[in-house]
Order: sequence, then structure tokens, then C-alpha cells
Amino acid sequence: MIKLKEEEIEGKIVYSGDLLEVHRDKVILPNGNKSYREWVNHPGAVCCIPILPNGDIVMVRQYRYSVSNEVLELPAGKIDKGESPEDCAYRELEEETGYKASNLQLLTKFYPAIGFANEEMWLFIAKDLNKTISKLDSDEFLEVLYFNLDDLVKMVWDNKITDSKTIIGILWAYKILG
Repeated sequence: MIKLKEEEIEGKIVYSGDLLEVHRDKVILPNGNKSYREWVNHPGAVCCIPILPNGDIVMVRQYRYSVSNEVLELPAGKIDKGESPEDCAYRELEEETGYKASNLQLLTKFYPAIGFANEEMWLFIAKDLNKTISKLDSDEFLEVLYFNLDDLVKMVWDNKITDSKTIIGILWAYKILG
């Protein structure tokens, strides 16, 4: 078996913000040479597939500054310190969409940007939704929209949905419900 692991010999945080840290580590490569790895330390996040009784899926449209565009997404959000992924899913779903789930099931966990970040994302399916009131953060602006699953799958294949967590979530929903 080929050794692939890289060993950190020196680590440095080059930026520390409210959400994440950027690291620059010096490593020894499997062949003995030295190199640098830059990566983002992220607290983790959740993504929900909220399914209404009629089968429609609750989506959000919001502006994403990093790509300078409005993006259609499944509801999602960052895990707060000390918060479990499940508690975060309940909280984010209600904050963003105004729906509270009575039935939340973990589908999978994945790494959305493994090439440069350690972010883990937990994907939940949310059923038995009850309408409440959305509680957006003061710097959060979005529109809640409703789609049937077939239309969302078509939007994935037509490159109209380009967000990785949303693509993964829609394809999981199709596997389960389709």
C-alpha cells in the first residue's frame, strides 16, 4: 500500500475571523519533500430538505456575495459553538423558512469543499412541517420558494442549480422520494 499521508511540521493561522480561520501549514510529503498547504477551518454546517405534505420542497433564494449572484438553495446554516448538527438543522430551518419540523432524519454527512476546507456538512430530510414565523439574522435576506422534486431535478441537470449542497440534497431526495 502506498503511503499518502502528509505530516504537518509547522502550522500557522494567517487569518482568524468571526466564521472561519485560514491556515498555512508546512508539511512533509510522502516522498520526503516539503511543501505548504493552505486550508480553511470551518465549524461545520447543516442542510435541510424540507418536504411539505403535498410533496413540494421548500427552497430559498438568496444573494451570495462570494459568487456575485442570486442562488437557489436548500435551507442551510452554520453550526454554532456547542450546538449539535440536529439542533442546528431545527434552528436553521425555522429561521430561514418559517417552518418547524416534527420529523428530522439524518441522511448523510459530506465535505462540500474538500480541496481547501475541513467543513463537514450534515444533510437532513425534514418532514411534518408546521408553519411558524421566519427569524432571519439581521444580515440575512432571502426569499422562500416552493418546487416539486421533478422540476428541481431538471434544474440540476440543466445547470440552473449550481450549489453543491443543494445538488447533493436534491439527488438524495430523488433517491428517497422519486
